[in-house]
Amino acid sequence: MLKFDFTNLFSEKVFDNITIEDVKNYEEKINKIANEIDKNKPGFAEIVFSRKWIDSVLDLKDFIFEFDNLVVLGIGGSALGNIALQNTLKPFNWNFLSKEERKGKLKIFVIDNVDPDYVASILDTIDVNKTLFNVISKSGSTAEAMSNYLIARGIIETYGLDPKKHLIFTTDPEKGVLRSIANKESIRTLEIPQNVGGRFSVLTPVGLLSAYAAGIDIEALYDGAKNAYKKLLNPLFENPAALIALTHYLYYNKGRNISVMMAYSNKLYYLADWYRQLWAESLGKKFDKDGNKVKVGQTPVKALGAVDQHSQVQLYNEGPDDKIITFLKVEKFKRDIKIPHVHDEEALSYLQGSKLSTLLNNELLGTENAILEHGKPSLKITFPQIDELHVGEFFMTYELATVIAGSLFNVNPYDQPGVELGKKITYALMGRPGFEEYKINPSSERIEL
Repeated sequence: MLKFDFTNLFSEKVFDNITIEDVKNYEEKINKIANEIDKNKPGFAEIVFSRKWIDSVLDLKDFIFEFDNLVVLGIGGSALGNIALQNTLKPFNWNFLSKEERKGKLKIFVIDNVDPDYVASILDTIDVNKTLFNVISKSGSTAEAMSNYLIARGIIETYGLDPKKHLIFTTDPEKGVLRSIANKESIRTLEIPQNVGGRFSVLTPVGLLSAYAAGIDIEALYDGAKNAYKKLLNPLFENPAALIALTHYLYYNKGRNISVMMAYSNKLYYLADWYRQLWAESLGKKFDKDGNKVKVGQTPVKALGAVDQHSQVQLYNEGPDDKIITFLKVEKFKRDIKIPHVHDEEALSYLQGSKLSTLLNNELLGTENAILEHGKPSLKITFPQIDELHVGEFFMTYELATVIAGSLFNVNPYDQPGVELGKKITYALMGRPGFEEYKINPSSERIEL
Protein backbone atom coordinates (compact mmCIF):
# COMPACT_ATOMS: atom_id res chain seq x y z
CA MET A 1 0.00 0.00 0.00
CA LEU A 2 1.07 3.58 -0.60
CA LYS A 3 1.98 5.55 2.52
CA PHE A 4 0.47 9.01 2.95
CA ASP A 5 2.02 11.52 5.35
CA PHE A 6 -0.10 14.64 5.96
CA THR A 7 1.83 15.83 9.04
CA ASN A 8 3.37 18.95 7.51
CA LEU A 9 0.01 20.25 6.34
CA PHE A 10 -1.05 20.81 9.94
CA SER A 11 2.20 22.06 11.45
CA GLU A 12 2.10 25.36 13.35
CA LYS A 13 5.23 26.29 11.40
CA VAL A 14 3.06 26.71 8.29
CA PHE A 15 1.91 30.27 7.74
CA ASP A 16 -1.88 30.48 8.16
CA ASN A 17 -2.06 26.70 8.54
CA ILE A 18 -5.13 24.51 8.53
CA THR A 19 -5.83 22.47 11.67
CA ILE A 20 -7.15 19.03 12.49
CA GLU A 21 -10.31 20.74 13.70
CA ASP A 22 -10.71 22.48 10.32
CA VAL A 23 -10.73 19.06 8.69
CA LYS A 24 -13.05 17.51 11.27
CA ASN A 25 -15.60 20.25 10.53
CA TYR A 26 -16.01 18.69 7.06
CA GLU A 27 -16.33 15.11 8.25
CA GLU A 28 -20.07 14.91 7.69
CA LYS A 29 -19.84 16.56 4.27
CA ILE A 30 -17.03 14.27 3.14
CA ASN A 31 -18.95 11.19 4.31
CA LYS A 32 -21.94 12.36 2.29
CA ILE A 33 -19.80 12.95 -0.82
CA ALA A 34 -18.08 9.55 -0.46
CA ASN A 35 -21.39 7.74 -0.04
CA GLU A 36 -22.80 9.50 -3.10
CA ILE A 37 -19.76 8.47 -5.17
CA ASP A 38 -20.10 4.88 -4.02
CA LYS A 39 -23.86 4.86 -4.64
CA ASN A 40 -23.43 6.18 -8.18
CA LYS A 41 -20.01 4.82 -9.06
CA PRO A 42 -18.22 6.95 -11.67
CA GLY A 43 -17.23 5.05 -14.80
CA PHE A 44 -13.53 5.13 -13.91
CA ALA A 45 -14.29 3.31 -10.65
CA GLU A 46 -16.90 0.95 -12.05
CA ILE A 47 -14.53 -0.49 -14.67
CA VAL A 48 -11.99 -1.91 -12.22
CA PHE A 49 -14.62 -4.19 -10.70
CA SER A 50 -15.29 -5.83 -14.07
CA ARG A 51 -13.24 -8.26 -16.17
CA LYS A 52 -14.66 -6.87 -19.40
CA TRP A 53 -11.97 -4.30 -20.17
CA ILE A 54 -8.96 -6.45 -19.30
CA ASP A 55 -10.38 -9.38 -21.24
CA SER A 56 -11.02 -7.22 -24.31
CA VAL A 57 -7.26 -6.55 -24.43
CA LEU A 58 -6.22 -10.12 -23.60
CA ASP A 59 -8.39 -11.36 -26.47
CA LEU A 60 -6.00 -9.57 -28.86
CA LYS A 61 -2.92 -11.37 -27.56
CA ASP A 62 -2.16 -13.36 -30.72
CA PHE A 63 -2.59 -10.30 -32.92
CA ILE A 64 -0.57 -7.86 -30.78
CA PHE A 65 2.54 -9.99 -30.40
CA GLU A 66 2.97 -10.43 -34.13
CA PHE A 67 4.53 -6.94 -34.09
CA ASP A 68 7.75 -5.39 -32.83
CA ASN A 69 6.43 -1.84 -32.32
CA LEU A 70 3.22 -0.27 -31.06
CA VAL A 71 2.68 3.38 -31.96
CA VAL A 72 -0.05 5.12 -29.99
CA LEU A 73 -1.71 8.04 -31.78
CA GLY A 74 -3.61 10.22 -29.33
CA ILE A 75 -3.48 13.42 -27.32
CA GLY A 76 -4.38 14.56 -23.81
CA GLY A 77 -6.10 11.79 -21.87
CA SER A 78 -5.58 9.44 -24.81
CA ALA A 79 -1.81 9.78 -24.45
CA LEU A 80 -0.79 10.93 -20.96
CA GLY A 81 -1.90 7.72 -19.27
CA ASN A 82 0.03 5.65 -21.80
CA ILE A 83 3.13 7.79 -21.31
CA ALA A 84 2.84 7.58 -17.52
CA LEU A 85 2.44 3.80 -17.56
CA GLN A 86 5.38 3.20 -19.90
CA ASN A 87 7.83 5.56 -18.23
CA THR A 88 6.86 4.60 -14.69
CA LEU A 89 6.80 0.84 -15.11
CA LYS A 90 9.30 0.08 -17.89
CA PRO A 91 13.04 0.82 -18.09
CA PHE A 92 13.88 4.13 -19.73
CA ASN A 93 15.95 2.26 -22.32
CA TRP A 94 13.09 -0.13 -23.17
CA ASN A 95 12.86 0.87 -26.82
CA PHE A 96 16.60 0.32 -27.24
CA LEU A 97 16.51 -3.29 -26.04
CA SER A 98 16.49 -6.20 -28.46
CA LYS A 99 13.36 -8.32 -28.90
CA GLU A 100 15.06 -11.09 -26.95
CA GLU A 101 15.86 -8.71 -24.09
CA ARG A 102 12.23 -7.54 -24.17
CA LYS A 103 11.08 -11.20 -24.10
CA GLY A 104 8.98 -10.65 -27.19
CA LYS A 105 7.16 -7.63 -25.80
CA LEU A 106 6.71 -4.53 -27.98
CA LYS A 107 8.54 -1.25 -28.15
CA ILE A 108 6.08 1.53 -27.33
CA PHE A 109 6.01 4.95 -29.01
CA VAL A 110 3.40 7.61 -28.20
CA ILE A 111 2.81 10.37 -30.74
CA ASP A 112 0.87 12.98 -28.78
CA ASN A 113 1.44 16.14 -30.80
CA VAL A 114 1.38 17.40 -34.37
CA ASP A 115 4.86 18.92 -34.30
CA PRO A 116 6.19 17.71 -37.69
CA ASP A 117 9.78 17.32 -36.46
CA TYR A 118 8.59 15.18 -33.55
CA VAL A 119 6.21 13.04 -35.60
CA ALA A 120 8.80 12.49 -38.33
CA SER A 121 11.46 11.46 -35.80
CA ILE A 122 9.31 8.58 -34.55
CA LEU A 123 8.15 7.51 -38.00
CA ASP A 124 11.79 7.46 -39.12
CA THR A 125 12.66 5.17 -36.20
CA ILE A 126 10.20 2.35 -36.84
CA ASP A 127 9.91 -0.42 -39.42
CA VAL A 128 6.32 0.01 -40.64
CA ASN A 129 6.17 -3.67 -41.63
CA LYS A 130 6.59 -4.60 -37.95
CA THR A 131 4.38 -1.87 -36.49
CA LEU A 132 0.86 -1.77 -35.09
CA PHE A 133 -0.74 1.70 -34.91
CA ASN A 134 -3.28 2.27 -32.14
CA VAL A 135 -5.49 5.27 -32.93
CA ILE A 136 -7.22 6.58 -29.81
CA SER A 137 -10.10 9.03 -30.07
CA LYS A 138 -13.51 8.59 -28.49
CA SER A 139 -15.24 10.93 -30.93
CA GLY A 140 -13.03 10.22 -33.92
CA SER A 141 -12.91 13.96 -34.54
CA THR A 142 -9.86 14.94 -32.48
CA ALA A 143 -7.83 16.96 -34.98
CA GLU A 144 -4.40 15.92 -33.71
CA ALA A 145 -5.04 12.20 -33.37
CA MET A 146 -6.90 12.02 -36.66
CA SER A 147 -4.26 13.93 -38.62
CA ASN A 148 -1.61 11.53 -37.33
CA TYR A 149 -3.90 8.61 -38.19
CA LEU A 150 -4.19 9.86 -41.77
CA ILE A 151 -0.41 10.15 -41.98
CA ALA A 152 0.09 6.63 -40.59
CA ARG A 153 -2.60 5.27 -42.88
CA GLY A 154 -0.92 6.90 -45.88
CA ILE A 155 2.42 5.33 -44.97
CA ILE A 156 0.83 1.90 -44.47
CA GLU A 157 -0.78 2.07 -47.89
CA THR A 158 2.39 3.41 -49.52
CA TYR A 159 4.19 0.30 -48.25
CA GLY A 160 1.50 -1.82 -49.89
CA LEU A 161 0.33 -3.19 -46.55
CA ASP A 162 -3.21 -4.10 -45.58
CA PRO A 163 -4.45 -1.36 -43.18
CA LYS A 164 -6.61 -3.73 -41.15
CA LYS A 165 -3.52 -5.77 -40.33
CA HIS A 166 -1.62 -2.77 -38.96
CA LEU A 167 -4.35 -0.68 -37.29
CA ILE A 168 -6.47 -0.91 -34.19
CA PHE A 169 -8.93 1.80 -33.14
CA THR A 170 -9.74 2.57 -29.51
CA THR A 171 -12.94 4.56 -29.71
CA ASP A 172 -16.61 4.93 -28.80
CA PRO A 173 -18.47 1.60 -28.86
CA GLU A 174 -21.25 2.86 -31.12
CA LYS A 175 -20.57 6.13 -32.93
CA GLY A 176 -17.91 8.38 -34.43
CA VAL A 177 -15.71 8.41 -37.52
CA LEU A 178 -13.34 5.69 -36.30
CA ARG A 179 -16.23 3.38 -35.47
CA SER A 180 -17.67 3.98 -38.95
CA ILE A 181 -14.35 3.26 -40.69
CA ALA A 182 -13.79 0.18 -38.55
CA ASN A 183 -17.21 -1.21 -39.43
CA LYS A 184 -16.66 -0.63 -43.15
CA GLU A 185 -13.13 -2.04 -43.28
CA SER A 186 -13.18 -4.73 -40.57
CA ILE A 187 -10.50 -2.97 -38.53
CA ARG A 188 -10.08 -4.31 -35.01
CA THR A 189 -11.36 -2.06 -32.22
CA LEU A 190 -11.29 -1.61 -28.49
CA GLU A 191 -14.07 0.25 -26.72
CA ILE A 192 -13.73 3.33 -24.55
CA PRO A 193 -16.50 3.08 -21.94
CA GLN A 194 -19.13 5.70 -22.67
CA ASN A 195 -19.18 6.86 -19.07
CA VAL A 196 -15.42 7.47 -18.81
CA GLY A 197 -13.88 10.74 -19.99
CA GLY A 198 -10.42 11.00 -21.50
CA ARG A 199 -8.45 12.17 -18.47
CA PHE A 200 -10.01 9.40 -16.34
CA SER A 201 -9.38 6.68 -18.95
CA VAL A 202 -5.91 5.38 -18.08
CA LEU A 203 -7.30 2.08 -16.71
CA THR A 204 -9.61 1.53 -19.68
CA PRO A 205 -8.36 -0.01 -22.95
CA VAL A 206 -6.96 3.48 -23.69
CA GLY A 207 -4.04 2.68 -21.38
CA LEU A 208 -4.33 -1.08 -21.03
CA LEU A 209 -3.38 -2.00 -24.60
CA SER A 210 0.04 -0.35 -24.63
CA ALA A 211 0.65 -1.53 -21.07
CA TYR A 212 -0.10 -5.17 -21.94
CA ALA A 213 1.93 -4.96 -25.16
CA ALA A 214 4.96 -3.87 -23.14
CA GLY A 215 4.55 -6.63 -20.57
CA ILE A 216 2.98 -4.59 -17.78
CA ASP A 217 0.73 -6.63 -15.46
CA ILE A 218 -2.64 -5.00 -16.13
CA GLU A 219 -4.44 -7.20 -13.61
CA ALA A 220 -2.16 -5.90 -10.85
CA LEU A 221 -2.99 -2.35 -11.93
CA TYR A 222 -6.65 -3.17 -11.29
CA ASP A 223 -5.83 -4.78 -7.95
CA GLY A 224 -4.08 -1.60 -6.85
CA ALA A 225 -6.96 0.55 -8.04
CA LYS A 226 -9.44 -1.61 -6.12
CA ASN A 227 -7.30 -1.29 -2.98
CA ALA A 228 -7.52 2.49 -3.29
CA TYR A 229 -11.25 2.48 -3.92
CA LYS A 230 -11.93 0.36 -0.84
CA LYS A 231 -10.63 3.22 1.32
CA LEU A 232 -13.30 5.60 0.00
CA LEU A 233 -15.80 4.77 2.75
CA ASN A 234 -13.22 4.70 5.53
CA PRO A 235 -13.35 7.33 8.29
CA LEU A 236 -11.97 10.64 7.02
CA PHE A 237 -8.52 10.25 8.57
CA GLU A 238 -8.17 6.81 6.97
CA ASN A 239 -9.30 8.00 3.54
CA PRO A 240 -6.30 9.33 1.54
CA ALA A 241 -8.31 10.53 -1.47
CA ALA A 242 -10.67 12.54 0.73
CA LEU A 243 -7.83 14.05 2.76
CA ILE A 244 -5.94 15.06 -0.40
CA ALA A 245 -9.06 16.72 -1.80
CA LEU A 246 -10.09 18.44 1.43
CA THR A 247 -6.65 19.75 2.41
CA HIS A 248 -6.10 21.13 -1.09
CA TYR A 249 -9.54 22.76 -0.98
CA LEU A 250 -8.94 24.32 2.44
CA TYR A 251 -5.52 25.64 1.47
CA TYR A 252 -6.93 26.98 -1.81
CA ASN A 253 -9.34 29.03 0.26
CA LYS A 254 -6.31 30.42 2.12
CA GLY A 255 -4.68 31.55 -1.12
CA ARG A 256 -2.68 28.41 -1.99
CA ASN A 257 -3.87 28.27 -5.59
CA ILE A 258 -0.89 26.30 -6.95
CA SER A 259 -0.45 22.56 -6.38
CA VAL A 260 3.11 21.34 -6.93
CA MET A 261 3.77 17.63 -7.32
CA MET A 262 7.49 17.06 -6.83
CA ALA A 263 8.66 13.53 -7.61
CA TYR A 264 11.97 12.31 -6.22
CA SER A 265 12.16 9.71 -8.96
CA ASN A 266 12.46 10.18 -12.70
CA LYS A 267 9.91 7.41 -13.13
CA LEU A 268 7.30 9.00 -10.86
CA TYR A 269 7.77 12.33 -12.65
CA TYR A 270 5.43 11.05 -15.37
CA LEU A 271 2.69 10.45 -12.81
CA ALA A 272 2.96 14.15 -12.00
CA ASP A 273 2.48 14.87 -15.71
CA TRP A 274 -0.70 12.76 -15.71
CA TYR A 275 -1.88 14.51 -12.53
CA ARG A 276 -1.52 17.95 -14.11
CA GLN A 277 -4.18 17.30 -16.72
CA LEU A 278 -6.49 15.56 -14.26
CA TRP A 279 -6.40 18.36 -11.68
CA ALA A 280 -6.35 21.32 -14.10
CA GLU A 281 -9.00 20.26 -16.57
CA SER A 282 -11.34 18.81 -13.95
CA LEU A 283 -11.30 21.65 -11.42
CA GLY A 284 -10.47 24.80 -13.40
CA LYS A 285 -13.97 26.12 -14.08
CA LYS A 286 -15.63 29.46 -14.79
CA PHE A 287 -19.06 28.41 -13.52
CA ASP A 288 -20.17 26.21 -10.65
CA LYS A 289 -22.93 23.60 -10.84
CA ASP A 290 -25.52 26.27 -10.02
CA GLY A 291 -24.47 28.51 -12.91
CA ASN A 292 -22.68 31.06 -10.74
CA LYS A 293 -19.50 32.58 -12.13
CA VAL A 294 -16.76 31.41 -9.75
CA LYS A 295 -13.52 31.10 -11.79
CA VAL A 296 -11.96 28.52 -9.48
CA GLY A 297 -9.07 26.16 -9.99
CA GLN A 298 -5.73 25.21 -8.51
CA THR A 299 -2.87 25.35 -11.00
CA PRO A 300 -0.92 22.06 -10.98
CA VAL A 301 2.84 22.22 -11.46
CA LYS A 302 5.25 19.30 -11.81
CA ALA A 303 8.76 19.27 -10.42
CA LEU A 304 11.58 16.73 -10.29
CA GLY A 305 13.82 16.20 -7.32
CA ALA A 306 16.68 16.67 -7.00
CA VAL A 307 16.86 18.53 -10.35
CA ASP A 308 14.39 21.26 -9.47
CA GLN A 309 16.01 21.98 -6.13
CA HIS A 310 18.34 23.93 -8.37
CA SER A 311 15.64 25.67 -10.40
CA GLN A 312 12.33 25.99 -8.50
CA VAL A 313 12.83 25.44 -4.77
CA GLN A 314 14.17 28.96 -4.24
CA LEU A 315 10.76 30.20 -5.37
CA TYR A 316 8.90 27.62 -3.28
CA ASN A 317 10.79 28.56 -0.14
CA GLU A 318 11.05 32.32 -0.36
CA GLY A 319 8.42 33.25 -2.92
CA PRO A 320 4.68 33.85 -2.47
CA ASP A 321 2.65 31.75 -0.04
CA ASP A 322 0.53 30.39 -2.86
CA LYS A 323 1.58 26.72 -3.05
CA ILE A 324 0.81 23.36 -1.50
CA ILE A 325 3.45 20.75 -2.34
CA THR A 326 3.13 16.98 -2.70
CA PHE A 327 6.36 15.00 -2.54
CA LEU A 328 6.57 11.56 -4.17
CA LYS A 329 9.12 9.21 -2.64
CA VAL A 330 10.41 5.72 -3.46
CA GLU A 331 11.55 3.48 -0.61
CA LYS A 332 13.08 0.70 -2.67
CA PHE A 333 14.39 1.42 -6.17
CA LYS A 334 14.64 -1.43 -8.67
CA ARG A 335 18.33 -0.71 -9.05
CA ASP A 336 20.87 1.18 -7.01
CA ILE A 337 24.39 2.48 -7.53
CA LYS A 338 27.09 2.75 -4.91
CA ILE A 339 29.29 5.82 -5.13
CA PRO A 340 32.87 4.49 -5.25
CA HIS A 341 35.93 5.67 -3.31
CA VAL A 342 37.93 7.42 -6.01
CA HIS A 343 39.67 10.39 -4.36
CA ASP A 344 41.28 10.86 -1.00
CA GLU A 345 39.62 14.24 -0.61
CA GLU A 346 37.91 15.27 2.60
CA ALA A 347 35.38 17.37 0.65
CA LEU A 348 34.12 14.22 -1.11
CA SER A 349 34.31 11.77 1.79
CA TYR A 350 30.63 12.18 2.75
CA LEU A 351 29.58 10.91 -0.69
CA GLN A 352 32.03 8.07 -1.27
CA GLY A 353 30.63 4.74 -0.15
CA SER A 354 27.02 5.95 -0.08
CA LYS A 355 24.25 4.87 -2.45
CA LEU A 356 22.48 7.15 -4.92
CA SER A 357 19.12 6.15 -3.42
CA THR A 358 20.31 7.31 0.00
CA LEU A 359 21.47 10.63 -1.41
CA LEU A 360 18.23 11.19 -3.34
CA ASN A 361 15.96 10.43 -0.39
CA ASN A 362 18.08 12.58 1.92
CA GLU A 363 17.71 15.39 -0.63
CA LEU A 364 13.94 14.90 -0.39
CA LEU A 365 14.06 15.01 3.41
CA GLY A 366 16.17 18.15 3.30
CA THR A 367 13.83 19.90 0.88
CA GLU A 368 10.74 18.77 2.81
CA ASN A 369 12.09 20.22 6.04
CA ALA A 370 13.33 23.41 4.38
CA ILE A 371 9.86 23.94 2.88
CA LEU A 372 8.35 23.55 6.36
CA GLU A 373 10.87 25.90 7.97
CA HIS A 374 9.86 28.51 5.41
CA GLY A 375 6.24 28.15 6.50
CA LYS A 376 4.93 26.27 3.44
CA PRO A 377 2.56 23.26 3.59
CA SER A 378 3.44 19.87 2.11
CA LEU A 379 2.40 16.23 2.15
CA LYS A 380 4.30 13.11 1.12
CA ILE A 381 3.30 9.94 -0.71
CA THR A 382 5.72 7.04 -0.42
CA PHE A 383 5.87 4.14 -2.87
CA PRO A 384 7.33 1.10 -1.07
CA GLN A 385 8.45 0.17 -4.58
CA ILE A 386 7.43 1.17 -8.09
CA ASP A 387 5.20 -1.57 -9.43
CA GLU A 388 1.79 -2.08 -11.00
CA LEU A 389 -0.01 -2.49 -7.68
CA HIS A 390 1.13 0.87 -6.32
CA VAL A 391 0.75 2.72 -9.62
CA GLY A 392 -2.85 1.46 -9.95
CA GLU A 393 -3.48 2.61 -6.39
CA PHE A 394 -2.06 6.05 -7.20
CA PHE A 395 -4.28 6.48 -10.27
CA MET A 396 -7.48 5.59 -8.42
CA THR A 397 -6.58 7.66 -5.35
CA TYR A 398 -6.15 10.78 -7.44
CA GLU A 399 -9.18 10.16 -9.62
CA LEU A 400 -11.29 9.90 -6.48
CA ALA A 401 -9.59 12.92 -4.93
CA THR A 402 -10.40 14.93 -8.05
CA VAL A 403 -14.09 14.04 -7.94
CA ILE A 404 -14.29 14.78 -4.20
CA ALA A 405 -12.57 18.14 -4.77
CA GLY A 406 -15.08 18.84 -7.54
CA SER A 407 -17.90 18.40 -5.02
CA LEU A 408 -16.18 20.68 -2.51
CA PHE A 409 -15.70 23.38 -5.14
CA ASN A 410 -19.22 22.67 -6.46
CA VAL A 411 -17.98 22.30 -10.04
CA ASN A 412 -18.44 19.55 -12.62
CA PRO A 413 -15.14 17.60 -12.69
CA TYR A 414 -16.07 15.75 -15.88
CA ASP A 415 -16.53 18.53 -18.44
CA GLN A 416 -14.03 20.90 -20.10
CA PRO A 417 -15.96 23.73 -21.78
CA GLY A 418 -12.91 25.99 -21.75
CA VAL A 419 -11.15 23.68 -24.21
CA GLU A 420 -13.89 23.65 -26.82
CA LEU A 421 -13.60 27.18 -28.24
CA GLY A 422 -9.95 26.71 -29.22
CA LYS A 423 -10.90 23.47 -30.98
CA LYS A 424 -13.68 25.18 -32.91
CA ILE A 425 -11.42 28.03 -34.03
CA THR A 426 -8.84 25.48 -35.19
CA TYR A 427 -11.52 23.60 -37.15
CA ALA A 428 -12.55 26.88 -38.81
CA LEU A 429 -8.95 27.78 -39.70
CA MET A 430 -8.46 24.32 -41.21
CA GLY A 431 -11.65 24.70 -43.28
CA ARG A 432 -13.82 22.13 -41.54
CA PRO A 433 -17.45 22.54 -42.72
CA GLY A 434 -19.90 23.78 -40.11
CA PHE A 435 -17.40 25.88 -38.16
CA GLU A 436 -17.25 28.96 -40.41
CA GLU A 437 -18.64 31.25 -37.68
CA TYR A 438 -15.55 30.60 -35.54
CA LYS A 439 -13.04 31.84 -38.12
CA ILE A 440 -11.04 34.68 -36.62
CA ASN A 441 -10.27 37.96 -38.34
CA PRO A 442 -6.77 39.30 -37.67
CA SER A 443 -6.72 42.64 -35.86
CA SER A 444 -5.80 45.63 -37.99
CA GLU A 445 -3.89 47.09 -35.05
CA ARG A 446 -1.40 44.37 -34.29
CA ILE A 447 1.78 45.01 -32.31
CA GLU A 448 4.50 42.81 -33.75
CA LEU A 449 8.27 43.15 -33.86
